[in-house]
Amino acid sequence: MKLSSIFKTAMLSAAILSAGLQAKPVYVATTAIVEHPALDAVRDGVKEVLTENGYTGDELKFTYESAQGKPDIAAQIARKMVGDQPDIIVAIATPSAQAAVTVSDTIPVVFSAVTDPIGAKLIPSLVKPGGNVTGLSDMANVKEHLSLIKEFIPKVKAIGVPYNPGEANSVSMLAVIKEEAKKMGIEIVESAAPRSSDVMIATKQLVGKVDAIYCPIDNTIISAVESVVKVGIDAQVPVFAGDTDTVSRGAIAAVGYDYFDLGRQTGDIVVRILKGEKPGDIDVKMANGTNLYVNPTMAKRMGIEIPSTVLSRATKIIE
Repeated sequence: MKLSSIFKTAMLSAAILSAGLQAKPVYVATTAIVEHPALDAVRDGVKEVLTENGYTGDELKFTYESAQGKPDIAAQIARKMVGDQPDIIVAIATPSAQAAVTVSDTIPVVFSAVTDPIGAKLIPSLVKPGGNVTGLSDMANVKEHLSLIKEFIPKVKAIGVPYNPGEANSVSMLAVIKEEAKKMGIEIVESAAPRSSDVMIATKQLVGKVDAIYCPIDNTIISAVESVVKVGIDAQVPVFAGDTDTVSRGAIAAVGYDYFDLGRQTGDIVVRILKGEKPGDIDVKMANGTNLYVNPTMAKRMGIEIPSTVLSRATKIIE
């Protein structure tokens, strides 16, 4: 074979190899502890930003798996994802993020919808966290939430909070709720619901002890919030929430984030990493932007009126 033929063959092989390498899609593996509107919206927001940045079609492999509310399944999913070697793992909510961080020390992990990433031991610092982990915190403005309840019920003395004591996110949030409530002279009555199936029983235990029920950003409670709403209607105890998506599912009102927008904010971090930045060099982002949603129909069913001051500044009224 002539030297020129050998050279042409080598060049053709290199071109084919290069084309194959270029054709390999970016692989973003996404997981969440449970499926519910807020967490689903985060996932969808991430994917929209990827699409806007050119990661689409054959250029993107985007997978999603739900742990169905079970930490042991979250751990199985995380181990499988590491074995599949994606370019980035996006872990939505605290248990899924903890599972991913535990098994991955090289693949970048971007968490989202995590209230207290330091308390959950995901990162040592919000500023340049180091390692392969960064993300977005959705720490809620609890003071604003309690002030909203007080606007509905000026003489509120006790607020019931169902929560999952096994979720680090929920334990951190409950501590903040108690701290802020104490400043306002409000008693917090907690009721544990370790599983979604426990939510109705936990909520019923609050009846007769509280003036209102507040559903924090707790994946177990939110996944079964219809049970809380039913108790609220039956017992005529108004139900409020820490996330706006829950208002369309029966809560009377909420001041909170648009979780699709939080997904977009998370997607911005994912794109930065895909373009070459190291996760550990990216500061953890704090969610921004709040909305006020109200549900007049549910307010009526729970025996309470929405103050005109609340209606006048509502971002969205759900009929």
